[in-house]
Amino acid sequence: MYDGCNMLTSIVQDLSTGIDLIMKYEGFNEKSFPDPSTGTAPYTIGFGSQYYPDGQPVGKSQLCTYEKATEYLKYEIEEIKKALDKEVPGLNGYMLEALVSFVHSIGWEPFLYSDILDAIEDGDRETVAEEMYRWVFDQDHQVVSNLVFRRREEINLFLASAQEYNVSFGGQLLLNAFARYENTPTQNKAIRHLEEAIHPVVLTEFINQFKLPKLQQSEIVV
Repeated sequence: MYDGCNMLTSIVQDLSTGIDLIMKYEGFNEKSFPDPSTGTAPYTIGFGSQYYPDGQPVGKSQLCTYEKATEYLKYEIEEIKKALDKEVPGLNGYMLEALVSFVHSIGWEPFLYSDILDAIEDGDRETVAEEMYRWVFDQDHQVVSNLVFRRREEINLFLASAQEYNVSFGGQLLLNAFARYENTPTQNKAIRHLEEAIHPVVLTEFINQFKLPKLQQSEIVV
């Protein structure tokens, strides 16, 4: 049980950027809401809390104030920090803050059994970034734009102290889409929508860099 103002103040000072990321992307919910995929438990309240500091799960139609939600969040962050300090001691401030936000988002067990821990221990920051960027899907395997934005901020924060890294996020989402292209009407509609949304200069640069086989004017599909 936590009840020390000194502890909370210390967490805010040491992990303020990580806390800001969580609060920014979780948003504050005064009333608990169910899991979107089931409509039932687990319920979430405040800034993404599913359990109270005493271990009790959040229940249906429960309420909390902004101040209480902040306390719940800081308690969760302290628990995540303790676990990270045990598993991967010696993380610098940027790495720790980024991983606190990331673990709060995906959960401790998924993080523990991912390839990220091994990559951190090996000092392979590029693989860490690539693995973190895989976590942008919901339970229905749909990409969530909010998660894309969040992962990019977390990755940039994780690599903030390593000037030799220039993060491009690897093109993983598009590469996966291209690899699974089957020329279906749904896929073609999505591609057309994407092309309409891309600035002509960016689109031109992409097509030229992609180096498609040379086409005759009559072969171009429009």
